[in-house]
Amino acid sequence: MNKANESIPEQTEGQQIDVIEFFDAANTAEAHHVFLAVKSRLKDVTKWHEYAGLLSANFALTDSMGNEVYKFAEVGDLIRIDLPGPGSAAGGGYEWVRIEAMDDNTDEFTETEYITMTARPVANPKNPDKAIAHFFGHHSTVTFVIERYLNHISAAARGRNEVANTTNTGLFDTVRNTIIALSAREGLSLPQWKALMNGLLGK
Repeated sequence: MNKANESIPEQTEGQQIDVIEFFDAANTAEAHHVFLAVKSRLKDVTKWHEYAGLLSANFALTDSMGNEVYKFAEVGDLIRIDLPGPGSAAGGGYEWVRIEAMDDNTDEFTETEYITMTARPVANPKNPDKAIAHFFGHHSTVTFVIERYLNHISAAARGRNEVANTTNTGLFDTVRNTIIALSAREGLSLPQWKALMNGLLGK
């Protein structure tokens, strides 16, 4: 396992997904500049919708209180996700995740450099005592991995422990979360991740 993949949580239950896209630069110097651009796009969460295309979810970066902020993402920030279709009742119409880890190893003078960012479902910050506000449960994660090896750049989304969130949820959210989670398990979420990864790569 390479160093970047060490940041991915262990798979212990439910579904796992791995979506990875590639871009090859002419040389390592160019690849480093591409890597820096892709890293910036990853941390610019509010523009993910633009990168992924018109049919994707809308993303907003917020502080711990749920107030929108316009900056590069950091550990502790929340991501508010507006999926097409009915939103989560617990989330006030949105899904919520928290960026719990980020590992940035940027060094143009090495064979490889990378950044990883891991997010996990959390409660709606406006109602922190309520249920997890996401169609997946709290044990699920998604880790984004941007990596350069020599002149090759990759962008990956690696989901782990994806289980429908049916704990302490009302009837509406239980049914909704189960349907969306089952759809994701059948691969319907993969085109969205593929579009975002390609968008981050500038493809």
